[in-house]
Amino acid sequence: MDVTSLILLLMAGLGILSSNMPITVAMISLLLLRVTKMQMVFPWLDRYGLTLGIIILTIGVMSPLASGRISPQLLWESFFHWKSLVAIGIGIFVAYLGGRGAFLMTSQPTIVAGLLIGTVLGVAFFKGVPVGPLIAAGLLSLLIGGKG
Repeated sequence: MDVTSLILLLMAGLGILSSNMPITVAMISLLLLRVTKMQMVFPWLDRYGLTLGIIILTIGVMSPLASGRISPQLLWESFFHWKSLVAIGIGIFVAYLGGRGAFLMTSQPTIVAGLLIGTVLGVAFFKGVPVGPLIAAGLLSLLIGGKG
């Protein structure tokens, strides 16, 4: 077994240890692509994987509105309550961080491994929630500088 496959297996193990199903599934999927000799998929994933993931995440976030669980009336009323206004502001800031993070992750791919390891360790040992390496990368970009 090559070193890259071993690292993917180790990351999958950390995902299992930390009960982080998305990381576990992602690492096993990538490992399966490697061992089944489907490397021709990797350039496509490199180019479009992040965008596809953001599309799926956006669908998940907007589904309560689309399904009617959150009514347009409730959405409108959120502009008149201070907690909702703070939530909107934080949402804007987090989206900004995510944009910076996406830029940092694509422009400096060596950072991705550290962010992923940090996310898994935070879930495993500090009872954290894997909210996403994009936000972590956005925070990192504020600390180390960089565009976004």
